[in-house]
Amino acid sequence: MRIPPLKAIMAFECIARTKSVNRAAEEMGLTASAVSHQLSNLESIIGQPLFQRTGRGLILTLTGERYLSDVSGSLADLSRATERASRRDEVDILRVHSSPTFGLMWLVPRLTSFQEINGDIQLNLACSYENVSFTNGMYDIDIRHGYGEWSNVDVKTIRGETIAPLASPAYLARHPVTNPEDLLTHRLINSETPLVQWRQWFGRVGVSAAQKTFDFSFDRSYLSIETAALGLGIALESLMVASSKIAEGLLVPVFDTRYAVEVGAHHLVYPSPNAELSRVSRFLSWIDRELEKSRANALG
Repeated sequence: MRIPPLKAIMAFECIARTKSVNRAAEEMGLTASAVSHQLSNLESIIGQPLFQRTGRGLILTLTGERYLSDVSGSLADLSRATERASRRDEVDILRVHSSPTFGLMWLVPRLTSFQEINGDIQLNLACSYENVSFTNGMYDIDIRHGYGEWSNVDVKTIRGETIAPLASPAYLARHPVTNPEDLLTHRLINSETPLVQWRQWFGRVGVSAAQKTFDFSFDRSYLSIETAALGLGIALESLMVASSKIAEGLLVPVFDTRYAVEVGAHHLVYPSPNAELSRVSRFLSWIDRELEKSRANALG
């Protein structure tokens, strides 16, 4: 059987990832009809449908799932081979994609530490809330926020992350807090991002908060963390993500660890072959060391 055109395979991967011919067309810079043509060509060569068309969109068939698993690694291998062949200097480029809050609040403040021990690696960082594809070779590793349910990639969940109320020392000096019930009379900052929301947290600590309203509400955690650091209220956020602000003394946990909720919200995601790349393995080791340092500092 002849090998299908590379453009057809890339169109298939893009449709499978975006679950939409139109979104795949936008990403590839083609018309929707051109992308559909590439998919039809591929299905004709394979002799079986790769997608089921349903009222909710496109769903991979069993053949499509197997084919996606097989070709994703091959596309990534081609990208890495091209990068190695075109490299003209000794600098290794590590391409990291991250959710914006983790990238801004946790990763960027620690880049000096990374550079000190990895001076031969150029770290390229991009941030967005999209889960990126690895098949085009644009990224080596993705730091994602969510529930960790992704297929065809290795998922290394960051352990020990907790969510708890945070406020500035100045705010707490002006508005003392003794117990969780006190928060019902305080300025609370709402963020749509954390896996544990205020009403869930109140429910866990046995406080009825059905009528509680918020003074601020944001769709990004870094906005609620910055707002709390300015002394404008109390945020319910990840202590790990806010660790730089805590280390600087700009934020403190309102309560002790009994009122913190453990979550597995951040994940290091990468194709299995990428773990064998020196730049990726060194980055993962550095992340582990930095997390251990943060935990040790949190324990005093």
